[in-house]
Parts: sequence; C-alpha cells; structure tokens
Amino acid sequence: MTLQPHAAPFVRFGEWLAAAETSEINDPNAMALATATPDGAPSLRVVLLKAWDERGFVFYTNLDSQKGSEIAANAQVHLNFHWKSLQRQVRIGGHAALVPDDEADAYFATRPRESQLGAWASLQSQPLPDRETFAARIAEMAARFPGDVPRPPRWSGWRVTPQRIEFWLARDGRWHEREVFLRDDDSWQFGLVYP
Repeated sequence: MTLQPHAAPFVRFGEWLAAAETSEINDPNAMALATATPDGAPSLRVVLLKAWDERGFVFYTNLDSQKGSEIAANAQVHLNFHWKSLQRQVRIGGHAALVPDDEADAYFATRPRESQLGAWASLQSQPLPDRETFAARIAEMAARFPGDVPRPPRWSGWRVTPQRIEFWLARDGRWHEREVFLRDDDSWQFGLVYP
C-alpha cells in the first residue's frame, strides 16, 4: 500500500508521533540531535522533544553544554526520530534558534522541582570530580530556592525550524518508502527518494 502525501509534513508528523505514543515503551518523544564540533566533526546525542508546531521542534538544555555551544557556533542541526516498534523514522534538517524567554520560563515552570534544581546545579558537559560534588551542589540550590525555582539564565530551549523532513517507513525486502518534504519559502515541495 502506498502512502498518500500530505500538503504539509506536520500533519504526517503528528499522526506518526501519536502512533508512537501508543506503541513505544519509553520516551516516544526521544530524538537524536546531530550538531558539529568547531573542527567539523559530527556530534550526536539523544534529547527529548518538548513542543512542536509548524514553527518547528523544541528541546531544552543548558546553553553552556556541548550541544548548546555547538549550536551557538553553527545553527545547522539534524534531528532523527526512530520508532522501532513502528518501523518508522523521521529525519529533520534545519536551523536552530533560541525560543523566547517567556516560552522557556513557561516550560521550566512545568518541570519537577528536582529537575529545576538540577538545571541550576549542573555545569552540563563540564568535568565532574565525583557524584558527591553534584549532590552538594543540588543541596546548595535547594537551600537557595526553598520555594519556586526560577529558570537559570543559561538554560533555555532551541527551536529547530525544518528545511527538510523525511518520513521513512520500513518495507519487506528493504524496499523502504522515503517521502521527502523540502521547504520552499513558505510552502513545502514533496518528492520520493529511492530506499
């Protein structure tokens, strides 16, 4: 059966994410994030999608982390969702930009207190001498913020505005289906590529 293309890729993404939310045991919103180091080497890790709409795909992090520093130097990134239970992938290439402060504040306020304290205590991607040091920093932040925990100034979200979105669906004989959407100003061009 051949899939029917949608006028825009976000409808398809929403359908596929909803299906993943019913079939994936852990973190259906997990996505690989690829950046580049200053010398051009690829850098990859898994992050969690926290929001998405037609403006793009949002994740949050410490801006001084390795990924934060790499994105600040080169905003071209790629995302990859892999839903093994569905035999589907979504590949997204685009540019990352910081979300507005009010958006980051609103999301940060929804996080569990432990996660909020951890965002203050962690010097993400920096050397850590031992776990006790981290535990002490968390205790220090808990004492500093006995009530509401504000968003740290160096913690925010990145929105990836896609230029290319590919939907990959496994097929028998490795005759996979690959639908590609390319942004053309304010519209999307659709095509297929060989598996």
